[in-house]
Amino acid sequence: MITIGFIGAGNMGFAIMKGAAESALAESMRIYAFDPDEEKLARLNTYGISSCASGIEVIEKSKYVFLAVKPQMFDVVLDQIAPAISEDTVLVSIAAGITAKYIRSKTLPNAKVILVMPNTPLLLGEGATALAKCAPTNDEEFSAVRNIFDICGKTAEVPENKMKEIIAVNGSSPAFIYLFAKAFVDYAAKEGISSETALPLFAQSLIGSAKMLTDSGYTIEELIRMVSSPGGTTLAGLDQLYNGKLEETVDAACTACTKRAYELSK
Repeated sequence: MITIGFIGAGNMGFAIMKGAAESALAESMRIYAFDPDEEKLARLNTYGISSCASGIEVIEKSKYVFLAVKPQMFDVVLDQIAPAISEDTVLVSIAAGITAKYIRSKTLPNAKVILVMPNTPLLLGEGATALAKCAPTNDEEFSAVRNIFDICGKTAEVPENKMKEIIAVNGSSPAFIYLFAKAFVDYAAKEGISSETALPLFAQSLIGSAKMLTDSGYTIEELIRMVSSPGGTTLAGLDQLYNGKLEETVDAACTACTKRAYELSK
């Protein structure tokens, strides 16, 4: 029986717990959670998740402990739970900028740590999650945690020293995509087409395009050419995106995102 604990039951923590509790893995695991907000804990009862009175209790009952709190709360939380952490505990951080070195400085010098960068579509079971295994965490322990995120979408392992760089790719990119979508919906409204019509059409275009990227076997360049008839409407639009330096703008946004991650890192 795998024992999993969560310190923090906010939206992201709740989504991970709910996904695990409703999955085929549920029979092989026990899930514990603590949050100072009793209302957040109460909603977990429906899913068979056991509430704990403190973070210490979560640590004492769990091998895998998800630190599902905001980065600014880590100092307080780690100070509180450090006395209960053992060399067998696997600490899983889902907070941007938090490093294994920092977690060890507040707990044990050789604490087992897994760094995770999920994204908000995980709330719908469509997450894209990057994970880094930090020694001395072993392969079995890493697989156990990765399996939980596999339930909620797609996962990929990245090197520990690239966890800040990956934030732009999957952690922050949904916001960039939403802004892109807003521009299309705003254009439709300007032309007298309601958002009720435009948004579903554009959203489905995103879904279909994503499937083409992952499942068609074509490269990105080939996919662009497939939509772009010579002298046609798509090429006319693409010319404007190239003139507006869309690719350079995206690179600048990702670079700024990574720079900020390093500034917030601890």
